[in-house]
Amino acid sequence: MKLTTYTQVTVDGVVQGNGGRGENRSGGFDRGGWAIAPFDDEAMEMVDRTYRSADAFLFGRRTYDLFARYWGVMEPGRSPIADALNARPKYVASTTLAAPRWAGTTVLSGDVAAAVRELKSAPGGELQVHGSGTFVRWLLAHGLVDELTLLVCPVIVGQGTRLFPEDGPDLALDLVESRSFPKGIVAQTYRPAGRPVYAD
Repeated sequence: MKLTTYTQVTVDGVVQGNGGRGENRSGGFDRGGWAIAPFDDEAMEMVDRTYRSADAFLFGRRTYDLFARYWGVMEPGRSPIADALNARPKYVASTTLAAPRWAGTTVLSGDVAAAVRELKSAPGGELQVHGSGTFVRWLLAHGLVDELTLLVCPVIVGQGTRLFPEDGPDLALDLVESRSFPKGIVAQTYRPAGRPVYAD
């Protein structure tokens, strides 16, 4: 399977609290919900189609818990996203989750990198990671990401956890596709391409 990540991010790189004011207030963050307004019907249709194309889903622990509480309890037919998530296998990287309540969940503990490589070697299309900013950074650092899609929302929030820290590993990216939507969201898909080339 191809491991693909999908991350909503502000122009200044923030990933924290995209879905609502109270979603993640850690560190005193009070500017959540920034991704809701720019999601027009066209962008939402693309997101629905993305979830439906997954063969399986992979999560970090925080996003898994958030998704399980929201999407995991929806009745069938209410949302294409919930229908896809509830019908397909789910994997979560965690050293503390012992008995997941969301049906179809497998916990990856111990050597997570080896477990993810094994998932990737299985037949199928896409193993999708949604959100999970900290986990996405870890996957990139371990060379496990095949494609990285950033859904850049037209807003600068000025505070909050960013997808990439000020000091971290470097990585070149090849642009695979770029698409813009009526309310200003730009979906940029990249393929990791080794170390960057720095000019003199």
